[in-house]
This record gives sequence, C-alpha cells and structure tokens, in this order.
Amino acid sequence: MRCMLCGNEDMQRTCHNVPYRSLPGTVLVDVEVWECAECGEYEVVIPAMNELERVLVRSVSEKPGRLTPPEIRFLRKSLGWSGADLARYFGVTPETVSRWENGGTMGAAAERLLRVCATRLDPIDDYEALEQLLSRQAEDPRTKRLLRLRCRGRRWEIAA
Repeated sequence: MRCMLCGNEDMQRTCHNVPYRSLPGTVLVDVEVWECAECGEYEVVIPAMNELERVLVRSVSEKPGRLTPPEIRFLRKSLGWSGADLARYFGVTPETVSRWENGGTMGAAAERLLRVCATRLDPIDDYEALEQLLSRQAEDPRTKRLLRLRCRGRRWEIAA
C-alpha cells in the first residue's frame, strides 16, 4: 500500500482501537490500520460500513435514558435528513433542531419519534411516504373524515 501523503510504498499493517468520529464516545475495537513509517500518516480500514451504521443506529435508538445532542445529530444524519428536514417532519423550527443538537433538551415525544424513524425508515427511500403521513397529520383537526372499511374474506381494507 502506498502512503497518500509522502508516497512511501512500505506502509505497515497494524490493528488498533480507533474512535469513530461520526458518533463521539464510540470506539471501533481492533480495526485494521495502515501506518507509514516515513511520515506517520495512517489510514483506517472500516469494513462493512453499512452494517456498522445499522448496528450503531439500533444501539443508539434502543439505549435507555435520554439521547445526547451528538446522538440526535447522528440519528438525523443516519436518515439522510438535513436539520431543516427534521424540523419540517417534526413540526418544529430549524432553530429548535439546532438547540437539540447543541445542548438543549429534546422533548420525550420527539425523541421517541426520532428513535422510531431511525430504526424503521430506510434513508431516502421512505421520504415521500413520511412526507405524506406527516402532512396529513398537520391538517386541521376539526376536519371530519368518514372512514369506510370493507371486509373481504378475513382481510379488512379501506373502501373507496
């Protein structure tokens, strides 16, 4: 392997515990690291990145206690949402999202919703469905709607 900084072709493979920058307080144990003996540059090899993200999202979402600001930011980013997206989907201002991610307290209901979204939605693929669901919920609560259901065999469905 060639060093990206100095061009040395004699990089050495080692294994180290490496902090995971996307989620402070997380350490990747015994991962492959290539180090340059000439300049000290190193490259960390993180295999199965999608699986790593999935495990981290599940772990953060299921942890007891309140989410920390970095965990809120991590879950938002894992969904592929901007701060403005999260604000729009949760019915809050972008400033509120900024406060959540920079030391403020996220309300319990919003926190539960973020945990559910992070574990149940696929990034990008579910945006349209989420947008439709949340926009319907934002309608005037005084609007009356007749819900019609029909049973076909042993399955219920919404009737037109």
